[in-house]
Amino acid sequence: MRSEATKAKVELWMRTLGAKLRFPLKIYLVGGATAVLEGWRDTTIDIDLKAEPEVLGFFEAIAELKESLDVNIELASPEQFIPELPGWRERSPFLARFGVTDFYTYDFYSQALAKLERGHPRDLGDVRAMRKAGKIELTQLRGLFQQIEPFLLRFPAIEPSTFGASVDAFCAEKEES
Repeated sequence: MRSEATKAKVELWMRTLGAKLRFPLKIYLVGGATAVLEGWRDTTIDIDLKAEPEVLGFFEAIAELKESLDVNIELASPEQFIPELPGWRERSPFLARFGVTDFYTYDFYSQALAKLERGHPRDLGDVRAMRKAGKIELTQLRGLFQQIEPFLLRFPAIEPSTFGASVDAFCAEKEES
């Protein structure tokens, strides 16, 4: 079992990965890595990411850093669990450039909807933190859900009415101060 990643470890991983890669790519950080970088959590069990494109040397560098930094790495992003939200790349904020690698936070709306669909308490805490930090707006969140709703049938594990009810319940919550 690998150790959990702190903000310092995620940042070290980004710098080290960027220094190793020789071909330009974009890495979108997701989930716990986002929560740790934003300060919503102290640690995450793994660094979830999406890379575009998966360039020569990428997988070798990931494997090496997984061992040398004692960190779990997962190739996981919201579109693996829910339909891809239109405009997610444009809404993904730039974090940093290390070497020829650009790092981004994966679109907060995509992350929020994927977390609401999953419904774990830690995920709901992350979505509440996104809202409190002004990273998501409820009208836009609901509108994006409505845009992907017709495509939910491509994800047979999702019960559309339950997912919709989760989005509605979250949007109806009073924001804590």
